[in-house]
Amino acid sequence: MVKYRSSKTTHGKNMAGARALWRATGMVESDFSKPIIAVVNSFSEFVPGHIHLQSLGQIVKEEIKSSGGVPKEFNTIAIDDGIAMGHSGMLYSLPSRELIADSIEYMVNAHCVDAMICISNCDKITPGMLMAALRINIPTVFISGGPMEAGKILKFNKVIKINLIDAIKEGENPNVDFNYLKNLEESACPTCGSCSGMFTANSMNCLTEILGLSLPGNGTLLATHKDRKKLLIDSSRLIVKITKKFYKEENNNVLPRNIVNKLALHNAMAVDIAMGGSSNTILHLLAIAQEGNIDFNMKDISNLSKKIPYICQVAPNTNMYHVEDLHRAGGVMGIVGELYRGNFIYSKVINVIGLTIEDMIKKYDIMISSDEKIKKMFRSGPKGVRTIQPFSQNFRWNSLDKNRQSGCIRSISNAFSEDGGIAVLYGNLAINGCIVKTSGVDHKNLVFRGTSKVYESQEAAVQGILGKEIKKGDVIVIRYEGPKGGPGMQEMLYPTTYLKSMKLDKYCALITDGRFSGGTSGLSVGHISPEAANKGIIALVKDGDIIYINIPKRIITLEVTKEKLLQRLYDENNKKEKSFRPLNRLRKISNALKIYANFATSADKGAVRNINKLK
Repeated sequence: MVKYRSSKTTHGKNMAGARALWRATGMVESDFSKPIIAVVNSFSEFVPGHIHLQSLGQIVKEEIKSSGGVPKEFNTIAIDDGIAMGHSGMLYSLPSRELIADSIEYMVNAHCVDAMICISNCDKITPGMLMAALRINIPTVFISGGPMEAGKILKFNKVIKINLIDAIKEGENPNVDFNYLKNLEESACPTCGSCSGMFTANSMNCLTEILGLSLPGNGTLLATHKDRKKLLIDSSRLIVKITKKFYKEENNNVLPRNIVNKLALHNAMAVDIAMGGSSNTILHLLAIAQEGNIDFNMKDISNLSKKIPYICQVAPNTNMYHVEDLHRAGGVMGIVGELYRGNFIYSKVINVIGLTIEDMIKKYDIMISSDEKIKKMFRSGPKGVRTIQPFSQNFRWNSLDKNRQSGCIRSISNAFSEDGGIAVLYGNLAINGCIVKTSGVDHKNLVFRGTSKVYESQEAAVQGILGKEIKKGDVIVIRYEGPKGGPGMQEMLYPTTYLKSMKLDKYCALITDGRFSGGTSGLSVGHISPEAANKGIIALVKDGDIIYINIPKRIITLEVTKEKLLQRLYDENNKKEKSFRPLNRLRKISNALKIYANFATSADKGAVRNINKLK
């Protein structure tokens, strides 16, 4: 008999009580010889990207059962960053990633589950599930709920595409017409699914493809399209297939730690840089590396950022293309194909299907594939009907976007820029590095020298921006918002978006030890490490200091003499118990957040918990 993990609870005379309980869940005698597969769902009525996942879970369970497995579903939590943003709720977003990983470990190991299929979509949920997959290391397949369709409005007698960021930006524009704003609000998020630009959710779901744990199309195939149901069914069959391959054939190649290795992380980061994805993905890939004990760090990311070209432009970096358009251009495999032809990809890495990247390109890259079914899948597009129902439409484009000169995806020779869409900067302000999403930076601001305006919290910075305290040429400094200092490392979408509202985004910079949403653009530098609460130099910045940012040279510098910095450090340490803490910040910190802060590592380590404190 096959030795499944679940046999610990389903076999042996002393397991009669456990079997009795399994029977009470609906299992029958024949089920005890089959693998038990956890259906890890993140359905939530709080999140539009997850509102439809309950029905997806039912389809997955039916397919697992018909394929010879025993599906058992449970839920994880899911926080919507967009709803939690702009108030104290954002403190809980990043810490929720650890809770998600823990909850999966608890459920899977407590019940000795054999494998799992993770149904995710947004924000910290996909990363949390990926961390759990690397931690537990049992056969795992990912399937997302898919991106939402882009919103559309009529402006100047022309239909234009919009997304969530447009609604946020215009919400604080004093000159915007109320009826226009209402139209934006009602149109920006028209369907179920993760927000339509290359924000964190869609970035991470795209990266599960190149990491090797999901099927092609997972990151770009619309939530509303019928083709996603087929993807769901195929993924459900795949998890049963690889589970049996592992337990019956002892094939370890299907395990997450043998799929997501250093080369796979290299490929994932290369794709993220090439498509100007969310800078949050860096936090998450570093966290995944920690869980898998993989030697992949900020230096690796920095080296990649200097050589990977920026070849794919998607909202919020442009209004011309959204994720639905990236899908039409060949999706993730379209980007991978171009990087492969430029020798930027490790092509021998094997994925959960059992194919190498080179094999995947031959089959799924629309520029060379001869498979008409695959080409048809990539022609799936938006219907333009408001709905929260998945698989509710079957619209297809008449043609694919194969324009590699000026299309959504470009060839290496026609890249938007030779440098990628994400860069790591170093200097006295960020000894351990910081992150800037270069794909969203105006070309004129790639080199910037400005005067610092310091705020001890995101809330204070927002008040300052809207209160017209910021002038052209300023560098807004938001500190004590890192993993420990926040705690929770808040996203800074509102400050950066309000800079747009005030028409200052092309004339100012913003730096922080917090992080940014995938929707952020402009000269926004985050993840400054070490953070202020960990005695980083950012804690010593004063109003009026000069800060120099040079993206091409990867430099960020506080132009203050070493002597002055040493004096400021001495003065700060003299505050004793009040040193390296925000001044006059009124913020209620729960015990749960205090526990997270106590264990949180810096952003350059992925903001994971420092388990060395347990020793």
